[in-house]
Amino acid sequence: MTLKELNFQALEALAQAGAEKAETILTSTEKTEMNLENGQLKLIRTTVDHHWRLTALQDQRRGSITVNKVDLESLELAVAEVMAITAASAPDAAHDTAAFQRAKTFRKGAAQPDLETMYQRLDAFTHAVATSFPRIVLLSAQLDFTGSTTFFQNSNGVDFTAQQGSYNFSVMFSAKAGTSSSSMNYSGFSSLNLEDELLNGGSLRTLLAQADQGLAPRKAPGKFEGTVIIAPDCLEGFLYSLLGITITDRPLITGTSLFKDKLDQPVASPLLTLASRPVAPEIAPGYFITADGYEAQNATIIQDGILKTFLLSLYGANKTGLPRGANDGGAFVITPGPQCLAEIVKGVKKGLLLTRFSGGAPSPNGDFSGIAKNSFYLEDGVIQYPLSETMIAGNLISLFRAITAISQERIDFGFALLPWVAAQGVTISAQ
Repeated sequence: MTLKELNFQALEALAQAGAEKAETILTSTEKTEMNLENGQLKLIRTTVDHHWRLTALQDQRRGSITVNKVDLESLELAVAEVMAITAASAPDAAHDTAAFQRAKTFRKGAAQPDLETMYQRLDAFTHAVATSFPRIVLLSAQLDFTGSTTFFQNSNGVDFTAQQGSYNFSVMFSAKAGTSSSSMNYSGFSSLNLEDELLNGGSLRTLLAQADQGLAPRKAPGKFEGTVIIAPDCLEGFLYSLLGITITDRPLITGTSLFKDKLDQPVASPLLTLASRPVAPEIAPGYFITADGYEAQNATIIQDGILKTFLLSLYGANKTGLPRGANDGGAFVITPGPQCLAEIVKGVKKGLLLTRFSGGAPSPNGDFSGIAKNSFYLEDGVIQYPLSETMIAGNLISLFRAITAISQERIDFGFALLPWVAAQGVTISAQ
């Protein structure tokens, strides 16, 4: 029995157990990885994982369970458990499963890894770093090829299959000269192929060069309100935080979202155009099926500062009466601006270049605070010196409304395409 046939059998088993509606999602993932530790190849391995989620609806009650064994015995136990969970849950008329859509198979990327090229690229990376950045210490690096096949079926006749394969590279590093060392930093990217050298991927060259400059960090000059230039490496986190408290299920259902009445109205600087493009050619991994069972579509979230869509699931849309989102978010692409990064830096009177940020979740009104790491102090249009860990605080919603510039340059991470973004009104203070 194939995995797809087994997934269909799970759907039938849920119906026989009394489910009025049901969905089954089975994902098989094979990952082949090569690991470096302290500059030496330490590990080559292949792992296979299965994730099987069964969901049942009965009398407006919903139950769901995920198992990692894909056999008939596990299926029988999972069906009994999910029906028990369903019976014990509270009824909610907003529960539903995705409506019928034409059966479809989606494919992206290679089916199998090129092991020889993986090794060559990883080996070339270590030599290129040693030559171009002799003070850099590679703490760890991992190159993997992840291939996955997902089967999604439901009782409304949805029948999707998605087959994807991509290479993913991540690296952790610091710089050292004598007794001085920089703060640890990390980055990575995804790609459908290994045609280019790893050192040219994502923001690696930029971050490695910055680490070389970060050997003698200093404190920020007191406490002040200034401009922050958010680097692509930490911009994605700010985007997830902003959208998470404004246009997703929880804040819109609970009514805490400050954007709940802002569809087709300004919510950010007119300089900002943000899209979520999970099925675009410029996005390497992406996704084809949304979590609620619909074919994913690309969507513009904010256009010239105007909110164009919410990111509501089917449940969230039913609960609020607002439109369902075309996708689950992520795969962010920001339209570049007219200025180069050097010009943006020249326009900063006092502030910082924020490369890495460590902070907790923002409050529902957008207030945030945390520590700027691997960052640089800016004054009179010049990068003055690397900063030791520095506190920053502000409000996410105000921050995105106060954007003053977006760079021409963008970093292609494979999973996102992001520029540098400058904004005013952030409080900066030495620890």
